[in-house]
Amino acid sequence: MASHRSRAQQRQAFPTLIAHTGRQWRRAVDVRLQPFGLTEATWLPLIHLARAPAPMRQKDLAASLSLDSSSVVRLLDALQASGHIERREDAGDRRAKTIVLTPLGRATVERVEVVSQQIRQRTLAGLTDDEIATATATLEHICQALAAAIEQPA
Repeated sequence: MASHRSRAQQRQAFPTLIAHTGRQWRRAVDVRLQPFGLTEATWLPLIHLARAPAPMRQKDLAASLSLDSSSVVRLLDALQASGHIERREDAGDRRAKTIVLTPLGRATVERVEVVSQQIRQRTLAGLTDDEIATATATLEHICQALAAAIEQPA
């Protein structure tokens, strides 16, 4: 696809391609979920909550979504008002609140997971397991390098 570019041009374009790919992937899911009244702002936090090994606190959800706490408060207020989540006292710290999916929230996550799986199957069709493994290793390396750059800026 990009074989006409020099290696230097490929390296320069690579970060933009990664960002564009992520946006396109989320947009493909968004388009399929629009008939259900869902947008990335609603389905993405629900997915994070559903996949978490234990009920999350607001600060943990904010970190997993790479959002600031004030944005997450508004988001959670909207999700609670729509009946997708409940805030409950944390058993270990009564001052803290955990976020729990309601039955509606779980049903929404199931719908999102079905659509996500369809998009994933269509998108990855034609790639071998080795190609996916190589791309995964590459992206994991990039994520680790970016996390390190955030932790220790130059």
